[in-house]
Formats: sequence, C-alpha cells, structure tokens
Amino acid sequence: MTTSAHLCLAQVPTGVSGGTTGSLPSLGETSDLAAAAERRIGDRIAVSIYRDPDYIDDPVLGDYLQSIWLPLVAAAKARGELNAELDERFAWQVFMIRDRSINAFALPGGYFGVHLGLMAAVSSADEMAAVMGHELSHVTQRHIARMLTQQSRQTPWMIAAMILGVLAAGKSSSAGNAAIVGGQAVAMQNQLNFSRDMEREADRVGFGVMTDAGFESRGVSAMFEKLQQASRLNDNGSFPYLRSHPLTTERIAEARARVQLSSADAAKPSHEKEIDSAKARVLHAMMASRARILAAPGVDGLRTMVAEAQRGAAPTGPLQSPATPGNVRDAGALYGGAFAAAQLRDFPTAKSLLSRLKPLAPVDAPQLVNAVDLLAVEIDLLAGVVPSTAASTDIAKATSRAEVLLQSQSLMAANRAPEVSGRLQSWVAVHPKDAMAWQLLAVAYGKQNQQVRAIRADAESRAAQLDYSAALDRFKAAQGLMRTSPGSADYVEGSILDTRTRQTESLVKEQALQDKIDR
Repeated sequence: MTTSAHLCLAQVPTGVSGGTTGSLPSLGETSDLAAAAERRIGDRIAVSIYRDPDYIDDPVLGDYLQSIWLPLVAAAKARGELNAELDERFAWQVFMIRDRSINAFALPGGYFGVHLGLMAAVSSADEMAAVMGHELSHVTQRHIARMLTQQSRQTPWMIAAMILGVLAAGKSSSAGNAAIVGGQAVAMQNQLNFSRDMEREADRVGFGVMTDAGFESRGVSAMFEKLQQASRLNDNGSFPYLRSHPLTTERIAEARARVQLSSADAAKPSHEKEIDSAKARVLHAMMASRARILAAPGVDGLRTMVAEAQRGAAPTGPLQSPATPGNVRDAGALYGGAFAAAQLRDFPTAKSLLSRLKPLAPVDAPQLVNAVDLLAVEIDLLAGVVPSTAASTDIAKATSRAEVLLQSQSLMAANRAPEVSGRLQSWVAVHPKDAMAWQLLAVAYGKQNQQVRAIRADAESRAAQLDYSAALDRFKAAQGLMRTSPGSADYVEGSILDTRTRQTESLVKEQALQDKIDR
C-alpha cells in the first residue's frame, strides 16, 4: 500500500498542438474499436482491480459517490452524449481505490476509478461532480476507443496488459514489484495518451453534463483553482491527477468563461435550495472525513483526527441554514473523530463524539440522520456488541445499499439470520452484481445451516467480480454437496444451481477462446 499510487490512464504528451475552441465535434466518432471489444479490455483490467488489496468496497462512501455519479450518467443520456449502445454494453461502474493521492481515472469499457484522497480533498459534491463529469465524458465521447485504435498493431490482450503494467508501475514504490518499470512504463504510458483536444472536449461536455445533472457550476471553478494552486507548487506525488490532466491557459480560460456565463444565467437560489445546499455541505464534510480514515492514514493520523474533534466546541443546537463554516467543520471533525476512535478501539471516546455529532443531523435531513445512525451501527459492530438499534430494526424498510448491508450485519449479530437472508435475496435479485451482498447472504445461509445455498451465494460473489473460474469451482462444490448429502437442498435450488453452473461454464469457455483470439 503506497501513498503515491496513481492509476492514471491518460497523460497529455508534450508537443501536441492545441485544438479548436468553442463547439468541438465529437472526436470519438472516428473510432474503429467496437464497443464490445473495448468492454472486453475493460473487463480484463477490472478483474485485476478487484484482486488489488487497495480496491475498497465501502457501502457508505459508495452510496455517497453513487448519489453524484448516477445523476451525471442520467444527464449524459438526456443530453444525447451517452447513446443506447454504449449504455447497454458498457459497465458504468466506479471503483474506489484506497490511496491518499488526489486522482481519478477512466478505463476502457465504462470503468472508472476514484482515489479516496480525491474524495477527502474536494470541498463539495459539486467539485466531485466536476471531476467525474470530465472522466465520464472521456468515455461517452469515445476518447479511450480512439486512443486504443491507434494501437491497432497490438492485440486486445496486449493492450490490457500494457494498461495493467502502467497501473502496476504507478502503484509500486519498488521497481522490482512493478509489472513494467522505468523507461518501459513511460514508453507505454506515452502510447496511451489523450490529446489536448480530447481534454478540452471533456471539459466542455463534462461541464454541460454536471450542470444539467443539477450540480453548481462553481464546482468547476473551485476544482480548477485547487489544481492551479497545486501546479504552482513542486509536485510531491500527491497530485497525479494534475500530471494526467495538466492545466493549460486555454483550458483555464474556457472553464472560467463557462462558469461566468452559467452564473449570469442562474436564478437566485430559493430558501429551500439554500437549506438543501447546507445539508449537502455537512454530508460532504462527513464523507470526506470518512474517506481520509479509510485511506489508512496510520495510527498517528487517526489520533490526530480524534484530537481535532475533541478540541472543537460542542454544537449548541441543530444545523442552521445556511450552514456556517463552523457547522460544516464541526460535522466533519466529529464524524471523523468518532470513526477514527472506533478504528483505534477507543469506543467510549467514539460514542462520546457521536453524541456530540447527533445535533448536527436534524430530523428534516434524512441523509444526515442516516449517516449518523449507520456510523453508530458500525461503532457497535467494531466493538463486538449487538448494535443498540438492532431490536427496532426492520430491514424490510431498508432502501439504500449501506442500510441493507450494515443492517444485515447488525441483525446477524442479533441472531436474526432468517430476516437477513430474506432481505438480501430480494436485494441481489435486483442487484445481481453486488459481490458484498452475496458474501453476506452466504454468511446468513451458513448461520441457518443451509450449506448448499451458502456455497452458491459465495460462487455468485466471485462471478460478480468477474472471477468465473473461481465461481465455477464453487458452483460445482455445491453440486457435489447435493449429491453426497441428499436433502441438503430442494429441487428449486438444485435447478438454479444447475443453470448457473452451465452459464458459468459457458463464460469460462468463452473467456478462454477470446484469450486465444486476442493473443
């Protein structure tokens, strides 16, 4: 685990001339790479990311990121930037990476990555939307496909290996541990570059997508200010996003002009919108603190966050609108302090700070209340006790992913596994690619001594992360258990198991055949 990892795919090369201004054509329209072929390359890379120890699936942060990401995708569709073919064929999935550097990246096939360091560094959801809208636009405009088409002499397998090599070289501080090192990594990175025209088009399209999605245009100007300030400093490796998306005077000038025009056209916000904005800033402060902690700052870093929270003044009442800087700062510090104390296993301090946080989550702000309630559940689970809210929890009413998964753990601690398996069955029926939900379902079935179902759920968790060979092994293990233990599962479960085994066998064969073709 390093703090300088940068999983950047794009880096603007020197010596490339600037492009046209104003309304640029869709540069990706000339791409020869089929969407299906690009998705296969992305899938290969995704398999490796899933196996990376720095890949993190945190339901709470994931829900927050999705609350930004999904409106951006919807806006791209509504604007016609995201066509029906790409919408159907691509993954449109965001990975979170446990890394303290400021970075985000787009990969082939509709996969995206966000470093926790970026989530901790931005000051608002609007700034986060500015970055993600830009990365989304690289894909919708087929910039990656155009870039990969230039590698026509390379097979898809080789292209995937090249990208993975660049990722590995960037993540390892030891050249011996990197798949590709030194000059080779630089040479391959230089073959995987976006042009300046592509960067500017992603700026333009991304701006329209984020504002149409309901985010404030000032998020763009605020993000550019952060990057511009960082560009004046000696880069110490903490801003790989700046290296992969270097600022030019044209980009800065065009961004400022767009923001000014957007601000001039915008109506004065209503009182209700100001209230919503206040709540959003407080929620972001909490999630930014969470990202700092999950990025593994070390014991000293955790202790510093606890100390910061303890030094802060106790809130005197519920959140006011508009939120004062003190409200936002206190909310972030108290949330971070409580979570950090729990990581340090100082549970009395964690609960004390949590009690001071609760007044900043008024009843008319359900997202804030939910964030605080879920933190309380996590603290109890980390302490090894049944969460105090378990007795009153009705998991059937849980709607968000974080609620479903954390309440599942809470109820299993309270020996209520049947309720958990019932809710998780409904959840995975709608979200079949949720690996963590399948893993929890496997645990819930195991607690009820339903071993065949437990093994099948474990297999599904492997398939959700594209590890079809491991999934097939688990499906066959479940079939073997049915044969050796008659009555261990009913006819319906057996039929489902047979069907999924055949489907997965087909995927494994197809994957092997495609590998031969691509090599």
